[in-house]
Amino acid sequence: MLWAPTSLGVAGAVYDGEGRVLLVRQRYTAGWRLPGGGVDRSEPPQTAILRELAEEVGLVGGAARFFALYTRKAGWATAVVALYSIDGAAVNFRPNLEIRDVCFADPHAPPDGCTPATLRRLQELTGASPPSHYW
Repeated sequence: MLWAPTSLGVAGAVYDGEGRVLLVRQRYTAGWRLPGGGVDRSEPPQTAILRELAEEVGLVGGAARFFALYTRKAGWATAVVALYSIDGAAVNFRPNLEIRDVCFADPHAPPDGCTPATLRRLQELTGASPPSHYW
């Protein structure tokens, strides 16, 4: 194939001091999910996840540690998503144009309404299943 568009995205599992993980509800799609976003041109993914979460949920501080790399179909393109685990951060959330609500949830007992992909990622993050190659 001469042209195969690919996008690079990031997602973050932000943990609080009690081991709970941050989940968000976006305004334009249903379900609880891990926060994240796109990687800008020439931007390192580890920088992108901290920037995206600062913009979307008011993340301050923290250290991002790479967890796994996934792929998924995005229309006729391929989306590659880098998942990071983030500890030692604070969240100062204010509802905005993209995110309407957040919660910290027990990753072993996620709230009703989580997306299937989010449930799979939580299983992987807790060690209940090995990381998949597919988001």
